[in-house]
Amino acid sequence: MAGIFVSMTGWLGARLSRYLSQPSGGDGAALPTDPAKLMACLQPGDVLLVEGKARISVAIKYLTQSTWSHAALYAGDVTGLADADADGSPRCFLEANLQEGVRAVSVAEYEGLHCRVCRPVGLGVAEIDTVIEFVKARLGYQYDLKNVFDLVRYLLPTPPVPTRWRRRMLALGSGDPTRAICSTLIAQAFQSVSYPILPVVESIAFEGPDCSPCVKEMLYVRHHSLFVPRDFDVSPYFAIIKPTLAAGFDYRALAWQESHAQPALPMVARRW
Repeated sequence: MAGIFVSMTGWLGARLSRYLSQPSGGDGAALPTDPAKLMACLQPGDVLLVEGKARISVAIKYLTQSTWSHAALYAGDVTGLADADADGSPRCFLEANLQEGVRAVSVAEYEGLHCRVCRPVGLGVAEIDTVIEFVKARLGYQYDLKNVFDLVRYLLPTPPVPTRWRRRMLALGSGDPTRAICSTLIAQAFQSVSYPILPVVESIAFEGPDCSPCVKEMLYVRHHSLFVPRDFDVSPYFAIIKPTLAAGFDYRALAWQESHAQPALPMVARRW
């Protein structure tokens, strides 16, 4: 009986994950990012934030009150993998996917989507390599699709959940390293080298020779399961890199349509 239950929940989880991974329609918050400009500005260790269009993306954006629903780590050429098409684009991004688990993908995966680059400041080459190797070592890890309750909560894109509970709602689950929120794995990777993302800050008073009392800020590590994609955007320790600006933006080169016809406003009857 237990085996039948496991098989049924695994089958149902697989069906739910396929459904949640399908496009939901609708426009993004901004124009899609040019893949060529994106690749030109990236450095190993950068975190790529993505405004996804899948059904699960809508729920994640609502629960995190953010534009970003997905995060990936730019790893450069360390995977040695490439797409099988004619272009043979290198699979230089590491991410956690609901259906396929931890995988390496090329920039083609994010074509047509709005993206942002978050760059950790101050990390040395060896530390960046450690972060990348942490995620690379987990390639092939799978999300536990038998945990159906982890997936059911995403069927309602805008659940009536109080703001203070939304982050923890995303963290529910069996503890599988991939989870549904890809930022968990990336947060673990940066925590492996003690790099801060959004630590808990507490002010501690103490007696000192030059001040009484003195105040010192103490940082506490936030549990990795509570990180969401937007945390890399709002973190004070990550620089925001916008591909359009990094490519040498010149507003004077923009082509404007001078005679663009404005839509007619509807006439409204007024009573004076």
